[in-house]
Amino acid sequence: MSSGDGVKYDTVERGSLYSLDYRVFIRGPNGIISPWHDIPLYADASKKIYNMIVEIPRWTNAKMEMSTKEPMTPIKQDVKKGLPRFVHNIFPHKGYIWNYGALPQTWEDPNHVVPETNAIGDNDPIDVVDIGSKVQKRGAVIQVKVLGVVALIDEGETDWKLISIDVTDPLADQMNNIGDVEKHFPGLLKVSFRSVR
Repeated sequence: MSSGDGVKYDTVERGSLYSLDYRVFIRGPNGIISPWHDIPLYADASKKIYNMIVEIPRWTNAKMEMSTKEPMTPIKQDVKKGLPRFVHNIFPHKGYIWNYGALPQTWEDPNHVVPETNAIGDNDPIDVVDIGSKVQKRGAVIQVKVLGVVALIDEGETDWKLISIDVTDPLADQMNNIGDVEKHFPGLLKVSFRSVR
């Protein structure tokens, strides 16, 4: 894994998968880093190529996220009512239908009302989905091209979802905007919106 600037990253797992103590740390050349703070937002600013931290690989059900309150912001399983969270399968799909993650060095401000949604930010990094064909590894740092954005309201908070594609995907050169998603992946946007409600 690299950030586009030649820096190589790998992951260090601690605890048991699907447990409350499970953590995925990101390691750079000099040791453990915070993916949220230490990985640059842009892999190539001139081409508008972003770094994405993969929290949830495609076709998996465990809801994972960067723990923004813990030192080094590891990826951990989301918890609700003291239990690890999972998403349901939505026939004919299993789990998340894309690789799901976040953009480093971004934040949705809970003190700012977003004019487009008339709701505050959700106090998390900006979410991004990679619709490319590869199933990414949890903790991978990949380079993506943003094709569009969806604003969701979740419990009264704005939750942006960027639709993107891995720049190494065979279709990446043919995809430049949200219209290209429907052209190359008919029905994906409709299913995506249904799955994030």
